[in-house]
Order: sequence, then C-alpha cells, then structure tokens
Amino acid sequence: MRAKMTLDDLKNMFDLKGKVAVVTGGSGGAGKAISLGLALYGADIVPTARTLSSLEKTAEEVRKLGRKAFPVSCDVTDPKSVENMMKQTIDEFGKVDILVTAHGIALRAEAENMPLENFKKVMAANVDGTLLCCQAAAKDMIKRGQGGNIVTVGSIRGLQGHPAGYSAYGTSKGAVHLMTKQLATEWAKYKIRVNCIAPCIFWTPLTEPILKDENMYKIFMQRIPLGRPAEPEDLVGGVLYLSTPASSMVTGHIMYIDGGTSAW
Repeated sequence: MRAKMTLDDLKNMFDLKGKVAVVTGGSGGAGKAISLGLALYGADIVPTARTLSSLEKTAEEVRKLGRKAFPVSCDVTDPKSVENMMKQTIDEFGKVDILVTAHGIALRAEAENMPLENFKKVMAANVDGTLLCCQAAAKDMIKRGQGGNIVTVGSIRGLQGHPAGYSAYGTSKGAVHLMTKQLATEWAKYKIRVNCIAPCIFWTPLTEPILKDENMYKIFMQRIPLGRPAEPEDLVGGVLYLSTPASSMVTGHIMYIDGGTSAW
C-alpha cells in the first residue's frame, strides 16, 4: 500500500528537480514551449529534432533558466536514430524520467484525393515515431526499475472528424490515443504512466496558412466554444501535470486541451 502523501509532498507535487525529460519535436512551437515549461520546474531537457541546428534556440533558453540542455538530432521514423538518441541521453544523464512526443506532421487533402504516399508519411511520423520513442524510453525506465512518465501528443482530430482534409492526420492521432491507452495498461506494472494531451488547432508556422485564412478561421472557430485557437503555451500545464506526482493516479488518460470542442 502506498504511503499517504504528506503536506510537503503536496507542496512539491510539481517539482521536477533531478528529472531528465526528452522532448521530441523540440524545435517546434509546442516542443519549445513544453521544454521551457518542464525546465522552469527543474527538469534537464533533451530536445530532439532532425536538424540539430534548429534546436539551438530551445537549448539556449533552457540554459538561461539554469537547467541543462542536451540537444540531439533524431529522425523518429528511423529505429536506429531513435535508439542512438536514447543512448546519447543515457550516456549524458544516466537516465530518462520523462518523454514527451511533441513531434508530428500534417499533410492535408480531400479524402478521395489523399495520395497513399502522403498518408504513409503522416502515419510513419505520427504513429511509428511515437511508438519507437515510447519503446526506447520505456526500456530504460524498465531497466532502472524507478518508473517514469510518458506524455504523447494527440489531437482533437483523433476524436472528431473535420471537413478540412484530415483523413491522414486524424487517423494518425486516433491511433496515438489508443496506443497511449494500450501502453498504459501494459507498462503500469513497471510504474510507467502513459498519458496523452490532445489539443485543438494551435498557432504554429504549420497552421498559420489555415488560421490566417478568414474563411478557414471561421470554420475552425465555430467548433471551439472558447472561440480562439490555442497557443503553444496552453499545452504546457497539461504536460506538466501529467509529468509530475500531481497526477500519480492518472494513466491511460487523453486530456483534451481544446477550448471545449470535445464537449460538443
């Protein structure tokens, strides 16, 4: 039986001092915001992306917060690259406590015209890449026997369809949601918690063309009760909660950060 939490435990339930967090997609808007958010609460950060130079800004800002940053190049669709990324992390820090899979791509087209090649690219990055990173992190967590926290990044599109060419992206995120639940049930015995944040559309360079199109903006906002797109920083609270003792009894959960979209 687990010991009852003390007042000090409650006070420090968001403390990540001494923890090491790998954040894939660490050069993107969401990945950078999440990296900084975890660093603010004490974690050292391993941001990853295909291009090492793209991680310089994230790493620099993490270091300004007084935490260590160890950027690593990684192609999440390549098992050897993921394995090498995790090896470099463990060689540098000796462990990984937290994994956040903030990488992903979206290639949109009408369902009847979606090229199979593009569909496969989206599935490879969003589904295969998530599984490979989760496997690599879990192997170290299982070996050390201290548990760990994995936060995958899904989407409201993994729950609800949308008339804007999401046949590949939505399908991939639906797979990530179920993968999260499956891994949570399998790895609970190792004290590894696996949860997912599922945002609505949020501002990034990739979504700017949609959000700056007046007609498309109206279509998207009609489905978001709060009436605005998310910002990358809106994702940080959910990731922080799911990465800390604050959520010690939570696993297999899909947290919708969607302005109320899933309530409709």
